[in-house]
Amino acid sequence: MRTSWVHRVIKLLNFAILTWTATALGVSLEKRSIAGPVFSQNFPDPSVIFTDAYYAFSTTSAGLNVPVATSPDFNTWTYLSHDALPTIGAWTIANTIWAPDVVADGGYVLFYAGESAANPGFHCVGVATSTNVEGPYAPQAEPLVCPISTGGAIDPAGFHDVNGDFYLVWKVDGNNIGHGGSCNNGVAPIVPTPIMIQQLTAEGTAFAVGSTATEILDRDDDDGPLIEAPSLARSAEGVYFLTFSSNCYSTSLYDVSYATATNVLGPYTKQPWLMITGTPFAQLYAPGGADITPDGTKLVFHADLGTTSDIRQLYTAEITLSGTTISI
Repeated sequence: MRTSWVHRVIKLLNFAILTWTATALGVSLEKRSIAGPVFSQNFPDPSVIFTDAYYAFSTTSAGLNVPVATSPDFNTWTYLSHDALPTIGAWTIANTIWAPDVVADGGYVLFYAGESAANPGFHCVGVATSTNVEGPYAPQAEPLVCPISTGGAIDPAGFHDVNGDFYLVWKVDGNNIGHGGSCNNGVAPIVPTPIMIQQLTAEGTAFAVGSTATEILDRDDDDGPLIEAPSLARSAEGVYFLTFSSNCYSTSLYDVSYATATNVLGPYTKQPWLMITGTPFAQLYAPGGADITPDGTKLVFHADLGTTSDIRQLYTAEITLSGTTISI
C-alpha cells in the first residue's frame, strides 16, 4: 500500500529544504517545467501524439465530440475548432465522449469512451480510425470494451511495447455503481475501480486472439474513491511507468500519480504522487487526466480554472524517467 500522505510530507519538506538552501546561498531555483494553461478553452482529460507536430485531444466540450489542439514545438498551442470524431459509433450517444487517445499505427487509431445508448448512464470503450491525425475518424459500429455489470469502461489509452506488441489500458468504472459519497464511491462497500490491460491486434481495432484482460492496478485507501486516467510509457532502462489519477476529479485531492513495473503486465508498485494541488505546484488546482508521450519526455494534463471542475484547462510538462522516478 502506498502511504501517500507520508510521501507528500516528505516531498514538501525536501522542497522546502531545497528552497531555503538555495536562498541562503544566493542561488535562484530554475522554474519547474510546467506550462499553462496553454489556452483558455475547456480541454479535460487530454491525450497527446507527435507526428509532424504535437496534437492533443480532449473529452467532449463546446459541442464537439473530440476537440483538437496542435503545437509545432510543445510550447505554443492552437485550439482547432473542428471535431476529430464528427460521427460516433452507433452504440453510443453524441457529446458523451470521454478521454480520447490517438495512437499512430500505420494510420491512426482513436480510442474513446462513450455513453452506451442501450445502457444510459454507463460508458463503454470504442475505437475509430483515420489516415489523418486530425481526423475525421471513422468509428466501428460496436464497442470494444463494455463491462456494464461492473460499472462500464472509461479512459482508454493505447501503448506500443518495444517488441511491437500493441496494448490497450482502461479503467473499469466501478464508482459508477457505487453507494454514494465522493465520486459516488465514498460509502461502504467501496466498489473496485481497477486499471485493466489487454493485447490488441496489430491494427489496434480488436483484441488479439487468445488475449485476456489483466488487472494491473486498483485503488486502495490512500486513493480515495477511485483511480482512473491510465497512461503507459517505457523508459530506456526498461521500466514501465503507468500514470494515473486518484481521488475525485471535482475535489482538491485529485492528483497525478504513477506506478512502475519491469513487465508490462505487472505487478505495478505505486510510487509517490507526481502532481497535487498546492506547494510546490501553486499554479495548479486538481491536476489530473495526464497522458505521457511514448518517449517519456513530455506530459499533458488538465487542471481546474479556479477551484471548480467546470472548466479544466490544458497544461504541459517536461519530464524525465530515471529508475522508478518521474521528475518534472
